[in-house]
Amino acid sequence: MVAVAAFLFAVLPAAADWSPGDTFKMHYPQLPDPQGWDVNFTFPQFLADDWLCTETGPVSDVHFWFSWERDIPVPIESIHLSIHSDIPAGPNAPFSRPGDLLWQAEFLPTQPNVLLRPYGSGPQGWYDPKNLIAVQPDHFAFYQANIVDIPQPFIQQLGTVYWLDISVRLLPGTISQIGWKTSVNHFNDDAVWGHFVGPPAPIDWHELRDPFTGESLDLAFVITPEPSVLVLIVVGGLIAQRGRQR
Repeated sequence: MVAVAAFLFAVLPAAADWSPGDTFKMHYPQLPDPQGWDVNFTFPQFLADDWLCTETGPVSDVHFWFSWERDIPVPIESIHLSIHSDIPAGPNAPFSRPGDLLWQAEFLPTQPNVLLRPYGSGPQGWYDPKNLIAVQPDHFAFYQANIVDIPQPFIQQLGTVYWLDISVRLLPGTISQIGWKTSVNHFNDDAVWGHFVGPPAPIDWHELRDPFTGESLDLAFVITPEPSVLVLIVVGGLIAQRGRQR
């Protein structure tokens, strides 16, 4: 049991990170494109992408990838996450988009369940669809944001399509902006971008497409089982293995 306890304490600090090969509970991870775009989602601009639930249960862990405009990091004030129902494309909707608000929360970068870490590099473009700005290349470094053990999480249902909506507030007076990284993986419909002008007006959603080629763009994120469940699974396996060895 000493070995198991030592393993447990070694796993806990790293449990917030996510790497390819780790578990997930959506259609598949949408991995970052190291030579793609980073699309402005600095408040009041919002981005959203859809996912298919493959396991009923809490959405307690969300991971996404981002970069700073011109590789200039600036202080984050808060991160807004919301989950919406799906409005599929149809006669009255030329493209699918977020529907009813199902859940939302704000997170501070200083919270213990929020971890931002360097992830990779590559020649990446900066894209601001609201202001018609597209610069390529603009920056090289990109990062992973891990928000885990979310209190009062949304409960997703197997087989349902949802939308994840994110916007990041930066401290006033910053000289750079933040962008959500595009993905090498495509699922279902395009991601969307929108601008919030204030209540009661809703966000004005638009399809997200490559500013040069017009190709569909998806955003880099993954939804995973909570770290506490992963630790219990691994520790349970270790205990069972030790029992068989006796």
